[in-house]
Amino acid sequence: MENLAAQPTASIPLASKGWAETKASYRLLSNEHVEPLKILDCHADKSVERAGAYPVVLCLQDTTELDFSSQPGIAGLGRLNYEARQGMYVHPTLMVTPEGQALGVIDAWTWTRKAKGEDDIKESQRWIEGYGIVADRAQSQPNTRFVYVADREADIQELMEEARRREYAADYLIRAKHNRNLVGGEKLWDSVAGQEPLGYIEFTLEATAQRKARKVCQTLYAQRVTLPKKKGKQALEVTIILAREENPPAGEKAILWRLLSNRLVETLEQASEMINWYRRRWLIEIFFRVLKSGCRVESLQLSSVDRLERAIMIYLIIGWRILHVVTTGQACPNLPCDVVFDPEEWQTAWTVKYRCKPPQETPKLGEMVRIIAGFGGFLGRKSDGFPGTKALWEGMEKVRCYALGIEIGRAVYAAV
Repeated sequence: MENLAAQPTASIPLASKGWAETKASYRLLSNEHVEPLKILDCHADKSVERAGAYPVVLCLQDTTELDFSSQPGIAGLGRLNYEARQGMYVHPTLMVTPEGQALGVIDAWTWTRKAKGEDDIKESQRWIEGYGIVADRAQSQPNTRFVYVADREADIQELMEEARRREYAADYLIRAKHNRNLVGGEKLWDSVAGQEPLGYIEFTLEATAQRKARKVCQTLYAQRVTLPKKKGKQALEVTIILAREENPPAGEKAILWRLLSNRLVETLEQASEMINWYRRRWLIEIFFRVLKSGCRVESLQLSSVDRLERAIMIYLIIGWRILHVVTTGQACPNLPCDVVFDPEEWQTAWTVKYRCKPPQETPKLGEMVRIIAGFGGFLGRKSDGFPGTKALWEGMEKVRCYALGIEIGRAVYAAV
């Protein structure tokens, strides 16, 4: 784990220190007695423990596909969006604070699809079971409110029924996909749009590969509604929040979100809080990018899906660590850097950057993140903002090489 974390883009043989370690790593991944989720357990427990320091934590869930079409020799792969593409799916739960600090991964579903026409698992179940795991974890931290946050695929009435059955041990915040009928016969989306607006919210929409960052002003609406009861169930009360951009810039698509929650929303402050929570969902997209580009999990050369599943659990923890460093550095830049960096890491980075011995007083975390990201290509100009994950993982790899070089130099000097 330490070797791979120091060189996240490296293959297992390259990250290992010699043939013995490489062989031991592959033996672990091929051990049929090692259940994949057991690898994650210790980290998940510590993540929940970290959550106890905050009044609210957001449990982000989503699914990503891992494409192994270029490695047809892996046994047990399934189809992706069509038969020619082979791979598997991963559905983790990433815990973050409302301020955006990544706390850890507490669960992960992995599965492969069978060929068309064959009986297969009901994939929507992953959302319902995912909520259940969040609710179970919430029991151990009674002073922290857990909020399950998901996109449109999770708009499943059975999930909301499960939350009610569990007496809302965890809240949910889900982007609406279905324009449901209400008890009065009215449509859900029309009903909330007909309410008096609570007010307005402004924020900067994060940049993606498809768009630049830009300012957004949304009008907020909220309504408590009753969904018709299903067979054998009671009618279900939910809150619908509408966040609508009225005047997008020319050529830009209006940003419109409809969110469902069990929580009561009666004021602009409450609605704004929910929108800000939902906006943190983009962190799981960054997490997936770290897994695929930073850890290169789709390049793993293992002989079976069982082995891949064990490796993926390890890389989920490594990917979290990269995201944790970036988000903690941004949220808490004045902490001492040794809260996330080992002495060997930050002292090596300081020595190489400034060509002098590291200071007696531990530098601040925000400064050290910028130094290490600088080795990964971060320029640090005023317009550059805070370093991203790519610059950090590439910088960490270089720091690892620098540390090895310094260690060898000291050994040679001592021998002379």
